[in-house]
Amino acid sequence: MHKRINITLPEETIRLLDRVTAAGDRSGFIDRAIRHYVEEAGKANLRRRLREGYERQADRDLETAQAWFPIDEDGWRNDNP
Repeated sequence: MHKRINITLPEETIRLLDRVTAAGDRSGFIDRAIRHYVEEAGKANLRRRLREGYERQADRDLETAQAWFPIDEDGWRNDNP
């Protein structure tokens, strides 16, 4: 299903749009551009949120790794005499 809307764009944007689209394909191009932008923005947002989470938990994760290191090291030595 499609719905007609009216949008206003700067003339320079219209010239760019006309340079990269075939005649009659403005709507398709705009549709693909919006979907691409939203997908990329979503990925960037997820990366940002993951990075923030990793940074918030860094001290806890380091403490856990340091607490388990002697056990891991001992197990490695017993497996590789």
